[in-house]
Amino acid sequence: MSECLFCRIIAGEIPSTKVHETDTVYAFRDISPQSKVHVLVVPKTHHEDAAALAGHPELLADVVAAGAEVAGIEGIAESGYRFVFNTGDDACRTVFHAHLHVLGGEQLAGFGR
Repeated sequence: MSECLFCRIIAGEIPSTKVHETDTVYAFRDISPQSKVHVLVVPKTHHEDAAALAGHPELLADVVAAGAEVAGIEGIAESGYRFVFNTGDDACRTVFHAHLHVLGGEQLAGFGR
């Protein structure tokens, strides 16, 4: 997936600000943060979206566990945080590589319109 933005970030071809890394996931700061803390957790293997990632339950669990670790690293585990996967056009997905948004560090707005 040489044209996939996140695959290129994982490969080190595009710089990122690493927050956390394991054998299976890589977490880095979003370049357009939507909250004070906005970190993306991506599986190192390419899966188009959360629906595709659901077919790999151990990897999905690794992504979620890494998200919780990121919340601890960022100091938001106690105050609260939000996990978001965007899947499909109506969710405004812009990168076609499954990724978990970890959002927090401030009072977050509600969901919806």
